Amino acid sequence: MASNLSSSIPFLLSVILILVVGTNAGGIAIYWGQNGNEGTLAQTCATGKYAFVNIAFLPTFGNGHKPLINLAGHCDPTTSGCTRFSSEIKSCQSRGIKVMLSIGGGAGSYSLSSTDDARQVATYLWNNFLGGQSSSRPLGAAVLDGIDFDIEGGTTQHWDELARFLSQYSKQGKKVYLTAAPQCPFPDAYMGAALKTGLFDYVWVQFYNNPPCQYSSGNLVKYWNQWTTSIPATKFFLGLPASPKAAGSGFIPAADLTSKVLPAIKGSAKYGGVMLWSKYYDDQAGYSSSIKSSV
Repeated sequence: MASNLSSSIPFLLSVILILVVGTNAGGIAIYWGQNGNEGTLAQTCATGKYAFVNIAFLPTFGNGHKPLINLAGHCDPTTSGCTRFSSEIKSCQSRGIKVMLSIGGGAGSYSLSSTDDARQVATYLWNNFLGGQSSSRPLGAAVLDGIDFDIEGGTTQHWDELARFLSQYSKQGKKVYLTAAPQCPFPDAYMGAALKTGLFDYVWVQFYNNPPCQYSSGNLVKYWNQWTTSIPATKFFLGLPASPKAAGSGFIPAADLTSKVLPAIKGSAKYGGVMLWSKYYDDQAGYSSSIKSSV
């Protein structure tokens, strides 16, 4: 008995070590859809690099605007040309990758004018991209995993209500995941109230194009800790540009990210990984390949 017990101790310790290390392991989320030269959605998922793919964007909706998806050079939604991605979405999901529709973006015509407007937008998203029914589903029959809020304009009101209306659809079967991409200054000017609802599963904070809180300022860890301790989301991701050309500022060289930044933030129980903008720039710089083993 004693000899068997002593021989099993190293094994048990190794299992514990694996479990501890595993709790700090994260994934990579990527934005896809804004450059026709970034490859197809299926190709993106087949790389094995990404755990989440945000299809960008639905930049027109709410306040009387007819919702319209814009996938840049990938397809023409006015001729139902984007429905061909239905099979590719399913291919991604078969690999265990969550595929989200990102609404908003840096440029678009979107806002919510009232509670009823938020309800109508939620109904539209459910029927046209999630588990509902519509004769005009822009991406075809595939059921996306959820909605990503990349709200960088419009009004600051009613986003919390949109989140609540969308989350209620989870009761109808498949869970509707909610994710968000706020700016790193805390609290986010547009999404502050919505993020406090506790309804968001994953929050990828944009630590770029915001000099006061990005890596070069020396304040990144301070703001990371503020986000992860103040907002009741499940997991947080460090949002970064995938190359120096992907944003005006905020790029972190892979060596610095893996040796200095990630070790300083992975101790958080809410650490989820890294978000990159975008697939096109990641293709050009190979950033995800350089950091994947450290994420």
